[in-house]
Amino acid sequence: MQTVTFTNSRGQSVELKNIAPFVLSMIEGLGDVESVTQTQKSPFQHGTTYIDSELESRFIPIEISIVGTNESDISEKREYLSSVFNPTLGKGILRYENSRIVREIVAVSEHVPIYPSGDSRTHNYQVAVVDLICPDPFWCDVNPTNIKLEDFVSSFRFPFSFPVRFATRGDSRVLVNEGHVPTPVKITFRGESINPKITNQTTGKFIQINRSIPKDYTLVINTAFGNKTIEIIAPDGVTTNANGYMDLASEFFQLEVGENKINFITEGGKPEVYIEYKNRYLGV
Repeated sequence: MQTVTFTNSRGQSVELKNIAPFVLSMIEGLGDVESVTQTQKSPFQHGTTYIDSELESRFIPIEISIVGTNESDISEKREYLSSVFNPTLGKGILRYENSRIVREIVAVSEHVPIYPSGDSRTHNYQVAVVDLICPDPFWCDVNPTNIKLEDFVSSFRFPFSFPVRFATRGDSRVLVNEGHVPTPVKITFRGESINPKITNQTTGKFIQINRSIPKDYTLVINTAFGNKTIEIIAPDGVTTNANGYMDLASEFFQLEVGENKINFITEGGKPEVYIEYKNRYLGV
């Protein structure tokens, strides 16, 4: 049995399945998403040269059968459904689950639910039509994968060359992106660190912050498209934008599909380092 739950930005939610009062009669768009293929053409070239393909937004139409006891009950349930799928509330979360998977996607209602008349409406029955748009077309795991990188201290090296650094801390770990496409990461350094650097050795891309992070402070790096941020959080919760401290050769990397060897290193301190991500999927 499939169950669909929509929760709006106010925390109101409605569960749709094959049981009254809100019966899921139809849902589409769970897999199909349009894409735009980018090509270029040179003079005298036969055909074109392929550049890239990008997915469009996902559209999910839903038909709901509202089952009640009388006209007053149906009217009350219509009112509640309209409050949940209120397009002025902005983004909500659509969760899909069946016997095998549970995944979710950010969605916005394109309009207030439509309540057709005629055969779609009786004293104890009402059809409702909802159309959702998902600006980010990927389904995601409900719960993120959160990995702690273990700490080690490198051995001393002789002979010394000046300026000399006596020790560094770091770790290397293989993370697996089980999704269908690359996925962004949230990287957290908790505690003191000096010039922390984290590298996806699979791609060679890295992020380095050229400054010291004091004890009891937290460094948070987010590589999500449209939300690429570097922040330092003080013990009292005050957040400082630290994008200006990112090394010029750095790049906000993602985890490629499959195995990714991740390494972190810091020239001092003993931070706890965590990497958090969600696998992203093309369909459910």
